[in-house]
Amino acid sequence: MLKIGLLGAGRIGRVHAINIAGHARSQLVAVSDVNEGAARSLGEAYGAKVASSEAILYDASIDAVLIATSTDTHSDLMEKAAAAGKAILCEKPVDLSLARAQACLDAVSKTGVPVMIGFNRRFDPNFSAIKASIAAGEIGKPELLSITSFDPAPPPVTYVKVSGGLFRDMMIHDFDMANFLMGDVPKTVHAAGTSIVDPEIGKAGDVDTAVVTLTYADGRIAVIKNSRRAVYGYDQRVEILGSEGLLSAGNVLENTVSKATKQGVTSAKPEFFFLERYMRAYAAEWDAFVAAVLDGAAIPVTLKDGVAALALAEAATASVKSGQPVALT
Repeated sequence: MLKIGLLGAGRIGRVHAINIAGHARSQLVAVSDVNEGAARSLGEAYGAKVASSEAILYDASIDAVLIATSTDTHSDLMEKAAAAGKAILCEKPVDLSLARAQACLDAVSKTGVPVMIGFNRRFDPNFSAIKASIAAGEIGKPELLSITSFDPAPPPVTYVKVSGGLFRDMMIHDFDMANFLMGDVPKTVHAAGTSIVDPEIGKAGDVDTAVVTLTYADGRIAVIKNSRRAVYGYDQRVEILGSEGLLSAGNVLENTVSKATKQGVTSAKPEFFFLERYMRAYAAEWDAFVAAVLDGAAIPVTLKDGVAALALAEAATASVKSGQPVALT
C-alpha cells in the first residue's frame, strides 16, 4: 500500500484526492495547503491528517507525494521531496521559468527517485488509442497534426496574472500532446496570439486566443489552436494525417442522444470543462504512477517531458511577442 502526502487542497488537489483514496493500492494519509480550512476539509473527507508541506516531506512513513500547489512552488517542492527519497507526481507545468525547470531536472535526476509530471491528457482513452494506432503503424508516418483546445470561458484576470500566461498554463497540455503523438520535439515554434475574448487579459500582458505552428526537422508540421471561450462547451479534438491514413478523436458529449427531424440533426454539447472531460484520464494517470512506484513500471511522463513542454511554451511566448519563429536548441 502506497502512503501518499498531498500537497495542495485546491480544485485539482481534490480531484487527485478522489483517485488516491479510491485506488486499491494507495492511501491518502496527509494533506497540506496554505489554506488550512481547505486542507482540514479534505483531510476529514478521507481520514488524512493535516500537516505542513515540510512535515509531509520529511515524514518517513510517507512513500510518495503528489504536488498540486501553485506553479511557482513546484521545482522547490520536487527538489525537497526527491532529497527526502519520496516518489513524486507533480502537476504541470514544472515551473514558470525554463531555466529553473532545467535546474530542477538536473538536481532531481541525481537522486534516482521516480518522478512523473501530470500531463493527464496522455491517459485519455481517446488520445491514448490514437497513440497506440500510430505506434502500430496503422496510418504510416504521422505528417500533419492538428490539436484544438478551447475552454468554455476565460479564467479571472487575477488568475491570469499568476498563471504564467496561456502558453505555459493552457497550451502546455497541447505542446506535450504534440510531443507525445509526433514522437519528437519540433525544430521551430511560430505563434500568433491576440486578446479578443477579454480585453483585461490583454491588459494583464497575456493572450486569450492563439495559434501555434510547430515545424519538425524532417518537414512534418503540427498546428495547435487555443481559445479561452467556446460558448458551447469544452472543445478537445485531435486529428493526425499520416502517409497511409488519418486518425481523429472528437469531443466527448454530455450524452449520446441525437435528434433527427425535417429541420435537421442535433446532438448534445461537449462536456462542460476539464473536470467532467478528463476524470477517467486522471484515474488512469494515478494508476500508472502507482504501477511505476510499486511495480517498477516505466514512468510514462517524465520530468524531462515536462521540461520539453515548457521549452515549447517559452518559445511560443517569445514568438508571439516578436512575430517571428523561434528555433529550439
